[in-house]
Amino acid sequence: MSKIPTHTLSHSNHDASFAVTSFNNAESVKAWIRAEARALGFGDCGFVSVDNPLFAKQMDALNTWLADGMHGQMAFLEQHHDKRANPALLVEGTRTIVSVRMNYLQDVPKPRTVADDELPNHDIIARYARVRDYHKVMRSRLKKLAKRIETMLPNWQGLDVGADMPFVFRPFSDSAPIFERPLADEAGLGWTGKHTLLINREAGYFFVLGELFLSLSLPEDAPVSEHCGSCFACAKVCPTDAIVAPYQLDARACISYLTIEHEGIIDEKYRRAMGNRVFGCDDCQLICPWNRYAKTTTVSDFHARHGLDNRTLLDLWQWSEDEFLSHTEGSPIRRTGYVNFLRNLAIGIGNAPFHVDNLTQLKARLGQHGDMLDEHILWAIDEQTSKEKHNA
Repeated sequence: MSKIPTHTLSHSNHDASFAVTSFNNAESVKAWIRAEARALGFGDCGFVSVDNPLFAKQMDALNTWLADGMHGQMAFLEQHHDKRANPALLVEGTRTIVSVRMNYLQDVPKPRTVADDELPNHDIIARYARVRDYHKVMRSRLKKLAKRIETMLPNWQGLDVGADMPFVFRPFSDSAPIFERPLADEAGLGWTGKHTLLINREAGYFFVLGELFLSLSLPEDAPVSEHCGSCFACAKVCPTDAIVAPYQLDARACISYLTIEHEGIIDEKYRRAMGNRVFGCDDCQLICPWNRYAKTTTVSDFHARHGLDNRTLLDLWQWSEDEFLSHTEGSPIRRTGYVNFLRNLAIGIGNAPFHVDNLTQLKARLGQHGDMLDEHILWAIDEQTSKEKHNA
């Protein structure tokens, strides 16, 4: 490998806090890319070869999980297994995948406390969904990172950058059949906790993940060691007991799945446990001791929008479909759809302390959106009526 000529970073006008004037090897290039990623708002990035054996290993684990039916209605997980096992099929010419994470917390929650239950008449929306859709933010910034890399290619000709081929890149964020969390684990961005989410020793795990496929050949980073020890707080705090064993999640019982991915009737056995969680659930993250190191975001798009961090259930219940579409424009909440959102709210109102307004507003919605929603409304009415009698 030949030495690369000295080059000064004059193309960037940002404060990257990384001053390199020469690139003598591939590790220097990786350090430059990592600094650029951080300057763009990413918490960190790591590098994995497209030929890494982890993809084939993950297919074995996925197939076992699917055979047990734990994916519920998420049929998309049954598809495109060829691309999951061989990500090079997604983007021809890919040689390295850059895995990135981006912090999304606006405020750091109190450590090891699930404090959201203190406001039972308010909605609980997962923190990532209170803000602008992270998928768009992530892909946009990954594209900027790729463009910055592209401008530097003439200075990296001493490396194996495929100089005889056109530069190829493509950003992803939960938008393709990719083993996103295992990839980030392999790239050293954290370790997989017992709840199956990624934990970072310096940043907890209130962050989202993305990938940048590149035609550059760069050395892989090493995974980090696991630091959960004997702690199993995430499973103990789960309202619906969805974490059935260490590193094994039954999505069919997970509140995030039930409120976002599940279509139709939610089994009555889960409804009381759902409380006032109307889109997603952060409980297994909030309880984790590693979140004492959680970091707030540097990305303005990750500030709460439309007061979604502090709205009452009845306030949201009264939204028309047009209002729902308006207030969730550019938001992950759009994914659940209007009627399913009302379904989740009905359960939340049923679980709230009794108030005559709850009964009045529930009854006003009956017969407007079909039998599925009516079933949940009638359940909520029964719950409120029972509390009224108990309080009398």
